[in-house]
Amino acid sequence: MRLARVIGNLCATVKDPQLKGRTLLLLQPLGPDGADAGSPLVAIDSVGAGAGETVYWSGRREACLAFDPPLPSDASVTGIVDTVSRSGA
Repeated sequence: MRLARVIGNLCATVKDPQLKGRTLLLLQPLGPDGADAGSPLVAIDSVGAGAGETVYWSGRREACLAFDPPLPSDASVTGIVDTVSRSGA
């Protein structure tokens, strides 16, 4: 799992029928320091996340398994982060 910030949601007029009623979120991946890392991506929401929240997201095969039955997905939001604490090294 990786961290990201929800920066928006998407509306698709045509999508796989299995995704009907599912929310698509636009995520900005975050690095270990909490800064933006990489390009934004689209993920299926499985937890009810909203704009501005920090979330966990899964990719590849694990993304499909966030749903029962599994859905066709390259990325899925699998958790909402309450707090982040960093320990000094």
